[in-house]
Amino acid sequence: MKILTVGVALLSCVALSFAQPALESQLEAAGNNRSNIEGFVKEATAKHGPFGKKSAAFLVEGMPVSDLQSLKKDFLLENLSLALKAREQFPWAKNLPEKVFFNDVLPYASLDETREPWRKDFHSKCSVIVKDSNSATQAAQAINREFFKLINVHYNTGRKAPNQSPSESQKLGMATCTGLSIILVDACRSVGVPARVAGTALWANKRGNHTWIEIYDEGQWHFTGADEFNKNGLNKAWFTGDASKAIADDWKHAIWATSWKKSGTHFPMVWDLKNRNVASVNVTHRYAKAQKKTAASIVNIRLWDKKEGKRIIATISHGEQKVTTKAGTADLNDMAQIKLSSGASATLQVDFEGEKRSAHIEVTKAPESTIDLSWNQLNQAESPVAAWLDLLPEERHLSIPENDLSKKEATEALSLITKALEAESLENRKKELEAKVIKAAGKEMKYLERQFGKQPADGRSLWISMHGGGGAPARVNDQQWQNQIRLYEPAEGIVVAPRAPSNTWNLWHEGHIDALFARLIDNMVALRGVNPNKIYLMGYSAGGDGVYQLAPRMADRFAAAAMMAGHPNDANPLGLRNLPFMIFMGENDAAYDRNKIAVQWDKKLNGLRKGDPSGYDHQVTIYKGLGHWMDRKDRAALPWMAKHIRNPWPKRIVWHQSGRTHDRFYWLSVPEGTAKKGQTVITKIKGQIIEIKTKGLKKLNLRLSDELINLDQEIMIKVNGVQKFQGKTARKVQAIWDSLNQRLDPSSAATAVIELTF
Repeated sequence: MKILTVGVALLSCVALSFAQPALESQLEAAGNNRSNIEGFVKEATAKHGPFGKKSAAFLVEGMPVSDLQSLKKDFLLENLSLALKAREQFPWAKNLPEKVFFNDVLPYASLDETREPWRKDFHSKCSVIVKDSNSATQAAQAINREFFKLINVHYNTGRKAPNQSPSESQKLGMATCTGLSIILVDACRSVGVPARVAGTALWANKRGNHTWIEIYDEGQWHFTGADEFNKNGLNKAWFTGDASKAIADDWKHAIWATSWKKSGTHFPMVWDLKNRNVASVNVTHRYAKAQKKTAASIVNIRLWDKKEGKRIIATISHGEQKVTTKAGTADLNDMAQIKLSSGASATLQVDFEGEKRSAHIEVTKAPESTIDLSWNQLNQAESPVAAWLDLLPEERHLSIPENDLSKKEATEALSLITKALEAESLENRKKELEAKVIKAAGKEMKYLERQFGKQPADGRSLWISMHGGGGAPARVNDQQWQNQIRLYEPAEGIVVAPRAPSNTWNLWHEGHIDALFARLIDNMVALRGVNPNKIYLMGYSAGGDGVYQLAPRMADRFAAAAMMAGHPNDANPLGLRNLPFMIFMGENDAAYDRNKIAVQWDKKLNGLRKGDPSGYDHQVTIYKGLGHWMDRKDRAALPWMAKHIRNPWPKRIVWHQSGRTHDRFYWLSVPEGTAKKGQTVITKIKGQIIEIKTKGLKKLNLRLSDELINLDQEIMIKVNGVQKFQGKTARKVQAIWDSLNQRLDPSSAATAVIELTF
């Protein structure tokens, strides 16, 4: 009994010996992976003593939750052991301050790159490169000069992702500045050189973002571009001038360096700005120079339609300044005024009746001057949207044009952004289409395809047809799938029969199906000439179950839907308000009460139609004497469905969240992560008045367009009888950009957004 008591006591001491508050919190966050993280700390202690324990604890305390829940003990222990080996092996590493070693040598990653065991291979290669080096600076310079040639990786914007891991970059032979920086940091760390990623989200001149690295030597940090060896030494780089203009107190324009230790600030990963898992320190002060104030001159501007013509009213802008010219009865000396840098050249943007042109002027050194401009002599200005789209994809969201758009400009921006996104998604989407495999939500969905008729001028129809089967062996569902592609033959369109990713009873209404169908639709719209307003949903038996489920919650993606011989389970018809819906059932199809429930749904839809005569268009057909197989009589669905075209901007919407929630429905959306089962929104628009009834929501976004309401006039919004908004709302590139990134569906893209809280 005494021995047992002592044993328990000893075990408790071991467990508590490293359970500091911060560490214990991380161990709890590890969840089911706790044993791996806890085992890592214990084995590091056993193998490397107190310093190993301290090193392991530091590493764990800085780990993001995703790593805590996924990384294995052996991976972490190998990384730590090799880092400690480098600390003993290389002279510049032996006397490093503990905090520098922990923070800038020990970590196994820099940003959010794929986690992989790079340290052993890099140590082997880099040990040879630095054998004649006597300092961290010499070692870093030697690695930067030789390592990228050795592994054959260099700068190229054709890379797969900005944040590639070392092996991903080596496989491709290319990387951007971020991928190259990750490699150089890892290479330096492999031989005990403290290194970290540094960069800015957006240069102060808004010319783009950049990433490089910093290395620590003799108590100071120094910088260098990755794969940009400079024989003149560190702190020499092409971007030195840009860095000198960084702005410390502006997050976007500041310069940041990564930190493993949590700092309260995060590194700006421009490819994923929502990710705040990488800590950082603001190091702008080491790069930026004090900015000299430039004297300003006041420039008075008159604008004429032509020389010796009439004065005209237009908007003139420069940077954030915006003024309006005078005309008509205004005094000749009553002019628009704008402040510009004395003695410098400037480009003014002139907007007259929705058309933009530019004026290049030289500003005198005098405190005030006057210029006359003739509209007919001005250069047509490049579209700000076109110029912005020329940036790398990962840079765009940091410098989205903020100016208000006219209706014409919004239309042009929508077209430009659509073309850009379609072109950029071509490679991945084309491969999916060629392979006939859709990937989304961690699942894969194969499909078969048939094409009918000639492509109409307004684009092809798309018919998604779901097979039966369900909780059966894969071969049974495969047979059902192969049969499904032969069932329906529309006069025109592409028929797609997807193969359910699983063989479960609910194969067509699992949570991943929505994302897979959304991806399929986007692919077909972007690359196959499908009209997003002519997409139809069908399904037989278990596929009919899917129609019952998917049609109400994804009604905004379809023009019509037809359910054949299925069961609704817990589906709710409320969302079908704007989606024409058909039910086909055999009178004797009694399994699971399918026949009885079909009749019940007919009654439900009739009731909804009675209360809302302009909505809930439906048709229910019960075939007398037939069972589960309807002898293909349900083919009658196709011509009826083909008559219907989706309206992406209905004046009235009924949005009811089911167990599988969505953030967006027609021109409504909720903030990400706030959608909950049971939430309901009902909208009605009359003229410029939007009336909304809600249940269970605190926030709602209205995604507006001139297709729905006149954005040049005031809008009044009432929520549950209370006025929440009155005024105008501006068309913005941001609204268009967000819409099209969510869905490659230009016909449903918003041009303005109003955010409501209640």
